[in-house]
Amino acid sequence: MNSSAELILIRHAPVAIPGRLFGRTDVMARIDPAAISALRAQLSPVSQVISSPALRCQQTAEALFDGHTLDARLWEQDFGDHDGLAFDQLPDLGVLASEDLAQHAAPGGESFAELCDRLAPVLTEYGRKAWASGPVTLVVHAGVIRAALALVSGHVPGGLAFEVANLSVTRLRCGPDGPLSVIEVNRT
Repeated sequence: MNSSAELILIRHAPVAIPGRLFGRTDVMARIDPAAISALRAQLSPVSQVISSPALRCQQTAEALFDGHTLDARLWEQDFGDHDGLAFDQLPDLGVLASEDLAQHAAPGGESFAELCDRLAPVLTEYGRKAWASGPVTLVVHAGVIRAALALVSGHVPGGLAFEVANLSVTRLRCGPDGPLSVIEVNRT
């Protein structure tokens, strides 16, 4: 097994406008130099850094690494009509089974299950690159990281059970067919 074959997922820095649900709305990150420096000191060299095109992800990648490329496929879940709403303005869905929550989509948006379907080939592609070339880092969103955990676990609703903090690191072991196991989740 190629022990350096890792897909390293880093969630972007906190957004400059807290307390709202942001998926496709492009907002700036609040970059804390001390937090960036502490995280950078923990990171090992990687073969490639890829960022979501969201400004908050690009700013985080630029603060952490010397260079990165963008991949438009790594956007956060589309929250449709709920995107940009304050958390206290979001509708109360009541108690939903995890399977139902994974299938729920805001009007005009995509469900978590649809996000997972959209991202599975992308995450598999980057996992294969990690297997072939060494660690690959993705600077992305909480939903993308949860989708990666759902992919590895083989359980889409289970991906929603994970908390993903800003500037946290999640590492996945990769094989020739892509990500295959979880090394660590949500390290801050």
